[in-house]
Amino acid sequence: MSKGRVNYQLYLVTDEKSLGHKHFLETIEEALCGGVTIVQLREKHLDSREFYERAKELHQLTKAYDVPLIINDRIDIALAIGAEGVHLGQKDLPVSVARKLAGEKMILGVSAATPAEALTAEKEGADYLGVGAMYPTGTKEDTRPVTLETLSTITEKVKIPVVAIGGITKENSAEVIDRGVHGVALVSAILKAVSPKNAAEDFNRVFDERGARTS
Repeated sequence: MSKGRVNYQLYLVTDEKSLGHKHFLETIEEALCGGVTIVQLREKHLDSREFYERAKELHQLTKAYDVPLIINDRIDIALAIGAEGVHLGQKDLPVSVARKLAGEKMILGVSAATPAEALTAEKEGADYLGVGAMYPTGTKEDTRPVTLETLSTITEKVKIPVVAIGGITKENSAEVIDRGVHGVALVSAILKAVSPKNAAEDFNRVFDERGARTS
Protein backbone atom coordinates (compact mmCIF):
# COMPACT_ATOMS: atom_id res chain seq x y z
CA MET A 1 0.00 0.00 0.00
CA SER A 2 1.40 3.40 -1.00
CA LYS A 3 1.58 6.12 1.64
CA GLY A 4 -0.83 8.29 -0.31
CA ARG A 5 -3.59 5.67 -0.06
CA VAL A 6 -3.48 5.22 3.73
CA ASN A 7 -6.84 5.63 5.45
CA TYR A 8 -6.33 7.04 8.95
CA GLN A 9 -10.02 7.17 9.86
CA LEU A 10 -10.11 4.43 12.51
CA TYR A 11 -6.67 4.13 14.07
CA LEU A 12 -6.43 1.34 16.66
CA VAL A 13 -3.62 1.49 19.22
CA THR A 14 -2.99 -1.79 21.01
CA ASP A 15 -2.85 -2.09 24.79
CA GLU A 16 -2.81 -5.64 26.09
CA LYS A 17 -3.66 -4.46 29.60
CA SER A 18 -7.03 -3.22 28.33
CA LEU A 19 -8.03 -6.67 27.12
CA GLY A 20 -8.66 -8.36 30.45
CA HIS A 21 -9.06 -12.05 29.67
CA LYS A 22 -9.59 -11.52 25.94
CA HIS A 23 -7.10 -12.94 23.43
CA PHE A 24 -4.83 -10.32 21.85
CA LEU A 25 -4.93 -11.31 18.17
CA GLU A 26 -8.56 -12.40 18.25
CA THR A 27 -9.61 -9.03 19.67
CA ILE A 28 -7.60 -7.11 17.06
CA GLU A 29 -9.15 -9.23 14.33
CA GLU A 30 -12.65 -8.48 15.62
CA ALA A 31 -11.83 -4.78 15.42
CA LEU A 32 -10.48 -5.18 11.90
CA CYS A 33 -13.73 -6.89 10.92
CA GLY A 34 -15.53 -3.81 12.22
CA GLY A 35 -13.60 -1.48 9.95
CA VAL A 36 -10.39 -0.46 11.72
CA THR A 37 -8.24 1.09 8.99
CA ILE A 38 -4.79 1.21 10.60
CA VAL A 39 -3.19 -0.44 13.65
CA GLN A 40 -0.34 0.68 15.91
CA LEU A 41 1.46 -1.83 18.11
CA ARG A 42 2.24 -0.13 21.42
CA GLU A 43 3.15 -2.56 24.20
CA LYS A 44 5.61 -0.87 26.52
CA HIS A 45 5.70 -3.81 28.95
CA LEU A 46 7.26 -6.24 26.47
CA ASP A 47 11.01 -6.70 26.16
CA SER A 48 12.63 -6.39 22.74
CA ARG A 49 12.38 -10.09 21.83
CA GLU A 50 8.76 -10.33 22.95
CA PHE A 51 7.90 -7.12 21.12
CA TYR A 52 9.54 -8.43 17.94
CA GLU A 53 7.62 -11.71 18.10
CA ARG A 54 4.35 -9.92 18.82
CA ALA A 55 4.96 -7.54 15.92
CA LYS A 56 5.57 -10.44 13.52
CA GLU A 57 2.33 -12.14 14.56
CA LEU A 58 0.29 -8.96 14.35
CA HIS A 59 1.75 -8.05 10.97
CA GLN A 60 0.58 -11.35 9.51
CA LEU A 61 -2.92 -10.47 10.66
CA THR A 62 -2.97 -6.87 9.45
CA LYS A 63 -1.57 -7.89 6.05
CA ALA A 64 -4.45 -10.34 5.66
CA TYR A 65 -6.84 -7.39 6.00
CA ASP A 66 -4.68 -5.05 3.87
CA VAL A 67 -4.32 -2.68 6.83
CA PRO A 68 -1.02 -0.89 7.59
CA LEU A 69 0.82 -1.77 10.79
CA ILE A 70 2.59 1.04 12.62
CA ILE A 71 5.19 0.25 15.28
CA ASN A 72 5.39 2.60 18.27
CA ASP A 73 8.87 4.08 18.89
CA ARG A 74 10.90 1.08 17.72
CA ILE A 75 12.13 1.79 14.21
CA ASP A 76 14.47 -1.21 14.51
CA ILE A 77 11.49 -3.53 15.04
CA ALA A 78 9.54 -1.85 12.25
CA LEU A 79 12.42 -2.43 9.83
CA ALA A 80 13.04 -5.98 11.09
CA ILE A 81 9.49 -7.16 10.32
CA GLY A 82 8.83 -4.97 7.29
CA ALA A 83 6.07 -2.98 8.98
CA GLU A 84 4.44 -0.20 6.99
CA GLY A 85 5.35 2.50 9.46
CA VAL A 86 6.65 3.76 12.79
CA HIS A 87 5.23 6.32 15.22
CA LEU A 88 7.59 8.63 17.09
CA GLY A 89 7.12 10.76 20.18
CA GLN A 90 8.71 14.12 20.86
CA LYS A 91 11.48 12.40 22.86
CA ASP A 92 12.24 9.76 20.21
CA LEU A 93 14.51 9.98 17.17
CA PRO A 94 14.08 13.16 15.11
CA VAL A 95 11.94 12.59 12.04
CA SER A 96 14.79 13.59 9.73
CA VAL A 97 17.03 10.88 11.23
CA ALA A 98 14.26 8.29 11.21
CA ARG A 99 13.60 9.03 7.54
CA LYS A 100 17.22 8.36 6.65
CA LEU A 101 17.01 5.00 8.42
CA ALA A 102 13.59 4.00 7.15
CA GLY A 103 13.67 5.32 3.60
CA GLU A 104 10.93 7.15 1.76
CA LYS A 105 8.39 4.32 1.60
CA MET A 106 7.87 3.90 5.35
CA ILE A 107 5.05 5.84 7.01
CA LEU A 108 6.38 8.12 9.74
CA GLY A 109 3.94 9.43 12.31
CA VAL A 110 4.80 11.94 15.03
CA SER A 111 3.05 12.91 18.25
CA ALA A 112 2.35 16.63 18.64
CA ALA A 113 0.57 18.72 21.25
CA THR A 114 1.22 22.23 19.92
CA PRO A 115 1.06 23.94 16.52
CA ALA A 116 4.82 24.51 16.68
CA GLU A 117 5.51 20.80 17.17
CA ALA A 118 3.09 19.94 14.38
CA LEU A 119 4.69 22.33 11.90
CA THR A 120 8.20 21.15 12.79
CA ALA A 121 7.23 17.51 12.32
CA GLU A 122 5.66 18.29 8.96
CA LYS A 123 8.72 20.25 7.84
CA GLU A 124 11.04 17.39 8.85
CA GLY A 125 9.07 14.86 6.79
CA ALA A 126 6.33 13.35 8.95
CA ASP A 127 3.53 11.67 7.00
CA TYR A 128 0.87 12.19 9.67
CA LEU A 129 0.44 13.62 13.16
CA GLY A 130 -1.00 12.09 16.31
CA VAL A 131 -2.44 15.02 18.27
CA GLY A 132 -3.51 14.77 21.90
CA ALA A 133 -4.36 13.96 24.57
CA MET A 134 -7.78 15.35 23.77
CA TYR A 135 -9.39 14.01 26.95
CA PRO A 136 -8.19 12.31 30.14
CA THR A 137 -6.94 8.80 29.42
CA GLY A 138 -5.81 5.92 31.57
CA THR A 139 -3.84 4.06 28.91
CA LYS A 140 -0.90 6.47 28.70
CA GLU A 141 0.68 8.33 31.60
CA ASP A 142 2.95 10.94 30.00
CA THR A 143 0.26 12.81 28.10
CA ARG A 144 -0.17 16.55 27.55
CA PRO A 145 -3.68 17.97 27.29
CA VAL A 146 -4.73 19.49 23.96
CA THR A 147 -7.83 21.67 23.60
CA LEU A 148 -10.28 21.42 20.73
CA GLU A 149 -9.22 24.92 19.71
CA THR A 150 -5.57 23.85 19.48
CA LEU A 151 -6.61 20.82 17.45
CA SER A 152 -8.44 23.11 15.03
CA THR A 153 -5.38 25.33 14.71
CA ILE A 154 -3.18 22.36 13.92
CA THR A 155 -5.53 20.91 11.29
CA GLU A 156 -5.73 24.34 9.66
CA LYS A 157 -1.97 24.92 9.61
CA VAL A 158 -0.61 21.57 8.40
CA LYS A 159 -1.17 19.82 5.09
CA ILE A 160 -0.54 16.27 6.33
CA PRO A 161 -3.24 14.08 7.95
CA VAL A 162 -4.03 14.65 11.62
CA VAL A 163 -5.23 11.86 13.92
CA ALA A 164 -6.68 12.89 17.28
CA ILE A 165 -5.90 10.68 20.28
CA GLY A 166 -6.57 10.47 23.99
CA GLY A 167 -9.75 9.49 25.78
CA ILE A 168 -11.92 9.58 22.65
CA THR A 169 -15.28 7.84 22.99
CA LYS A 170 -18.31 7.43 20.79
CA GLU A 171 -19.96 10.22 22.80
CA ASN A 172 -17.23 12.84 22.29
CA SER A 173 -15.89 11.73 18.91
CA ALA A 174 -18.17 13.99 16.86
CA GLU A 175 -16.76 17.21 18.33
CA VAL A 176 -13.25 15.97 17.54
CA ILE A 177 -14.11 14.89 14.00
CA ASP A 178 -15.69 18.30 13.38
CA ARG A 179 -12.28 19.91 13.96
CA GLY A 180 -11.03 18.65 10.60
CA VAL A 181 -9.12 15.52 11.59
CA HIS A 182 -8.52 12.64 9.20
CA GLY A 183 -9.00 10.05 11.93
CA VAL A 184 -9.30 9.19 15.60
CA ALA A 185 -6.94 6.92 17.51
CA LEU A 186 -8.70 4.57 19.90
CA VAL A 187 -7.60 2.20 22.62
CA SER A 188 -10.06 1.40 25.40
CA ALA A 189 -13.13 2.42 23.41
CA ILE A 190 -12.57 -0.57 21.15
CA LEU A 191 -10.40 -3.00 23.12
CA LYS A 192 -12.58 -2.92 26.26
CA ALA A 193 -15.84 -3.12 24.33
CA VAL A 194 -17.97 -6.24 24.68
CA SER A 195 -17.83 -6.41 20.88
CA PRO A 196 -14.78 -4.68 19.35
CA LYS A 197 -16.37 -5.24 15.93
CA ASN A 198 -19.55 -3.39 16.90
CA ALA A 199 -17.55 -0.62 18.58
CA ALA A 200 -15.49 -0.06 15.42
CA GLU A 201 -18.63 0.00 13.30
CA ASP A 202 -20.16 2.59 15.66
CA PHE A 203 -17.19 4.93 15.24
CA ASN A 204 -17.26 4.55 11.47
CA ARG A 205 -20.94 5.50 11.51
CA VAL A 206 -20.06 8.70 13.38
CA PHE A 207 -17.55 9.52 10.65
CA ASP A 208 -20.16 8.83 7.99
CA GLU A 209 -22.63 11.12 9.74
CA ARG A 210 -20.14 13.96 10.24
CA GLY A 211 -18.45 13.63 6.86
CA ALA A 212 -14.99 12.09 6.87
CA ARG A 213 -12.07 14.17 5.70
CA THR A 214 -9.98 12.39 3.09
CA SER A 215 -7.68 15.15 1.83
